[in-house]
Amino acid sequence: MSSFFQATCQGYVLKLLVSPGASRSEVVGLHGDRLKVRLAARPQKGAANQELLAFLSELLKVSKNSLKITGGAQSRAKVVAVLDLSADLRHRLQNLVIPAA
Repeated sequence: MSSFFQATCQGYVLKLLVSPGASRSEVVGLHGDRLKVRLAARPQKGAANQELLAFLSELLKVSKNSLKITGGAQSRAKVVAVLDLSADLRHRLQNLVIPAA
């Protein structure tokens, strides 16, 4: 199974498919090898990118400063670097696609 995240020496790289302008921000699930995320913010003046980083920061329990969009800033297909070496971060990433019981 292909994963939407990959370990690096500084943390992880996430492959995302982002849909701005939703009624609320949420993780939808996997779309191929990307994690699909709906965002409440509109794609205007970087608002959706800022919402994405804030949303991921909250979900993954990492500081917003440890997240950086490294690819696709003007696209729905984005690459985000998570610069965090927490021991349980891999588990938190895996839990993004596991439905809550």
